[in-house]
Amino acid sequence: MLAAAMLAPGSTIGIMGGGQLGRMTALAAARLGYRCHVFADEADSPAAQVCCAATVGEFTDCKALACFASAVDIVTFEFENIPAEAVRRVAGLKPVLPRPEILEIAQDRLREKDFLRSIGVETTAYRKISDPAALARAMGDFSYPAVLKTVRLGYDGKGQVTLTPEIDIDEAWRRMGGEIGILEAFVDFSCEISVIVARGADGAWAAYPPVENRHVDHILDTTIAPARLPHEIATRAQVIARHIAERLDLVGVLAVEMFVTKGGEVLVNEIAPRPHNSGHWTIDACVTSQFEQLVRAVCGLPLGSVEHHSDAVMKNLLGSDVEKWRDALNDPLTKVHLYGKTEIQPGRKMGHLTRLVPHPVRQRAPPFRR
Repeated sequence: MLAAAMLAPGSTIGIMGGGQLGRMTALAAARLGYRCHVFADEADSPAAQVCCAATVGEFTDCKALACFASAVDIVTFEFENIPAEAVRRVAGLKPVLPRPEILEIAQDRLREKDFLRSIGVETTAYRKISDPAALARAMGDFSYPAVLKTVRLGYDGKGQVTLTPEIDIDEAWRRMGGEIGILEAFVDFSCEISVIVARGADGAWAAYPPVENRHVDHILDTTIAPARLPHEIATRAQVIARHIAERLDLVGVLAVEMFVTKGGEVLVNEIAPRPHNSGHWTIDACVTSQFEQLVRAVCGLPLGSVEHHSDAVMKNLLGSDVEKWRDALNDPLTKVHLYGKTEIQPGRKMGHLTRLVPHPVRQRAPPFRR
């Protein structure tokens, strides 16, 4: 892709999706002098609360999408389950970054795995499953446990079932809840990690160090940054993330979730072409956050430094955990981020905490030159 012209501060970035990732992107954009206009299917969304404008409508509403596109200069998205047809419709009116084709790959687990394998990236063994009978046949070639996932619209553990010898095949298919499934071999991993890489239209890239992710009930609970990995494995994970971003011809930010096996293999599990929960630590611990990198990339600005001045532990505030925010403020090294959501639900991401462990000061930054 050729380098894009710089979009000057004062321009308006359209964000499709109104969640907390859009909110934090808009806050980063504002610091660089950009306005943001969000398209969301609910009023008073977390992103809309901090944007200069919001269009509220269904993603199937062609008129609303056209009005949104007419009011912005460039568009990005904050969640990969936004209907691809809506993103393509907007892309016919204004530039959308990352490209809609990348979104479509990330929305389909089977297509995603096929793409990764086609570019030489290792994944766990997998197979397309079209019905319970196909699942029963496939389990003749897979060992227990295995994981059945819906091909589309599953996240945070939704739409997936761990298969054991005791589980009924028909029941597993019903619980999975999709029209098409993907059967994946279980990975006996030592840890789950992710790498976030940013890439500009000129091909410049910047990768954050791998982080370790710990989940509770399939939802990210804690991220430890950086991950405690041998240097060789950490470097290999960053190389894999860069390779995927380049082969996608990505302009924006890409999160690559991976397993590190007990034998030292690095297997890619999923990709997400947008900021990621496991990158929230970059807001407080890095020179440039993942959200600022997204703004820089889509606006044609140089990418920022990914150097981190602190190690960090990020803790999600899920459901009623958000009520701990006041106690967290008593710790001067803990940064509190609340998403503006008023309805508390079990497992809902209401905010996050980031506890910093600052690095020793090595030298003072030189003064700005006049």
